[in-house]
Amino acid sequence: MKINLYNSITKSKELFVPIDPKKVTMYVCGPTVYSFPHIGNARGPVIFDVLANLLRREYQLIYVRNITDLDDKIYQAAEEEGVQISEITQRYTKIYQEDMNALGVRDPDIEPLATDHIAEMIEMIQGLIDKSHAYESQGHVFFSIDTFDDYGFLSNRSEEDQISGTRIKPSEIKKNQKDFVLWKPSTGDTPGWVSPWGFGRPGWHLECSAMAKKYLGKTLDIHGGGSDLLFPHHENECAQSMCSHSGKPLANYWIHNGMIDFDNVKMSKSEGNLLLIRDLLKEIGTEVIRMAFLTTHYRKPINWNDALITDSEKKLDRLYGSIRRLGKVSPGEPTEEMINALADDINTPKALSELFAIAKRVNNAKSENEYKQLASTLIGSANLLGLMNEDAEKWFENIDVNEALVDRLLNEREAARSDKDFEKADQIRQEIESLGVSIEDGPDGPIWKKQ
Repeated sequence: MKINLYNSITKSKELFVPIDPKKVTMYVCGPTVYSFPHIGNARGPVIFDVLANLLRREYQLIYVRNITDLDDKIYQAAEEEGVQISEITQRYTKIYQEDMNALGVRDPDIEPLATDHIAEMIEMIQGLIDKSHAYESQGHVFFSIDTFDDYGFLSNRSEEDQISGTRIKPSEIKKNQKDFVLWKPSTGDTPGWVSPWGFGRPGWHLECSAMAKKYLGKTLDIHGGGSDLLFPHHENECAQSMCSHSGKPLANYWIHNGMIDFDNVKMSKSEGNLLLIRDLLKEIGTEVIRMAFLTTHYRKPINWNDALITDSEKKLDRLYGSIRRLGKVSPGEPTEEMINALADDINTPKALSELFAIAKRVNNAKSENEYKQLASTLIGSANLLGLMNEDAEKWFENIDVNEALVDRLLNEREAARSDKDFEKADQIRQEIESLGVSIEDGPDGPIWKKQ
């Protein structure tokens, strides 16, 4: 199986060639656990879950996704609630894991906590100081941008954009305003650790570099995350890791998923449009959310709205409707076309088209044996996307039939039959049956009933 992935370094699709021909290493930036996760936090895990499913067919995969449990936002949340910091981090780590599992996202192989790797971070900082890539200033340690000539290669940002895009505030204690913090002092009730530069805590960017190195080595095959992390987080990861490792790349392939908007308005706290996964799960099914993520190519933004949810529900109705009379179906091997679609830069829209093509063949099966074989192939192919894990009958249990829609489709079917367009009439029949109804053609015309 040949896999092609869009590499953010080269801004092009490339043939994926792992460092080890039998083993793949993949690191994906995980959550900062201080609040309930929203749907924007879930798109990346779903996409990289699909990629992991594909990679495991060919390779041994070691998949690491971290938990950031030290951050000023966490400390602020604990202070506002008047509870221990550990209560905040443990609570929201558990909630994040539960929400991801509810969306069918399998746990990574390793899920390290940042607070368990302070020693590794201190060691990396000291190494950067020893190589003159970092310097101490008033209890802080900064990475010196001027010592890394390739800074900006990943995000391809201009020097002006680098300054305006960074989260680091201008400071008189830095040699260059683009220098980013590796270690900062902790005072009062702010958590900290003993270090050669005083009592303090590591900078955000350092965490992932230290944990990726510990579990996956100096150079990874794949590093992933949301496009919002491209700069400064991933850019800074590259700088500190490459300087720590004598120029060796942090990752050979960088993969970034697009963001989610609400009716073309960026999702953010300031806009007041954060949609929590838990709230969404109370209204719609888990596979509907997953389908909504997969309908759009992972590198493009998703415009989240009611139409997207309705369309995702209909897609799943069609798929489950094609195998409904079989009940429980054991998954078979996915089709070659399905695998090739995902191997083409995780092209989930193309993969979904293949699913519907299989479903059509299921509906047109000439024998019971062919029907069962195709249904098994459909399930196995859908499972690669994390879809069709439910019993088909259960899927339709709580679905209300849209009577007006059924009546309209029946009229369209009758018109197609009158025009002797039997292929179109058959397609409409399949669409009607996917809505959870059956059709009986009689002398007085067709009648339908809920299945």
